[in-house]
Amino acid sequence: MPRVGRVLLPNDPDHIVQRGHNRQVVFIEDADFERYLADLRELKDAFGVKVYAYCLMTNHVHLLLAPDDSLGGLSQLMKTLAARTTRYRNRLEGRSGTVWESRYKSSIVQSDTYLLACSRYIELNPVRAFMVAEAGDYPWSSYALRIDAAPEQNWLDEDPCFKALGVTAEERRHRYADFVRQAVPSEELGLIRAAIQRGQLTGTNRFVDEVERIAGVRIERRKQGRPKIE
Repeated sequence: MPRVGRVLLPNDPDHIVQRGHNRQVVFIEDADFERYLADLRELKDAFGVKVYAYCLMTNHVHLLLAPDDSLGGLSQLMKTLAARTTRYRNRLEGRSGTVWESRYKSSIVQSDTYLLACSRYIELNPVRAFMVAEAGDYPWSSYALRIDAAPEQNWLDEDPCFKALGVTAEERRHRYADFVRQAVPSEELGLIRAAIQRGQLTGTNRFVDEVERIAGVRIERRKQGRPKIE
């Protein structure tokens, strides 16, 4: 299947996955993870991009980001973040060359239906990989920051779906923690995984139709005939 051009919409969240070149390890020591997160925290403000969730694995990263009206900020953030990580790793290892795959994968996420589900998918990555028993046990995802960090230390942006979980911050954290502990439906897992792998959209067929209308391009190949209304 031909590769689809990247589609971005202002203020709409994007699930992004960037892998190490040839799946090479990118993060080894704690300092490697800490440096990447410090850069992400700095650059999100510089380029006007909201960070809703993240998870740094040893050889790839998952990010849930939302650009502002300018759109270009998200691409610039990813470009600058990748360049900083490459310079850092090359300096440590006394080498030259690329660290990341040339093109990161991305999927626009339907906010009202799949935004919290996508956050959960990202933060449960280490659990699915059998690295930890619970999301809160892994230090390099947004879960611990979201649930356990003091307000002045939490630099995540609160997405509208997370805000809708409760009136108070404590209520929102409690309900989100319950949500993450629930069994994830296999259909949800499959949809999110397939969307990011194929560069498609994370949402219902109706959402896909609407985004394609706005963007003016066909983003997903589907079977002949109208899709079932969801």
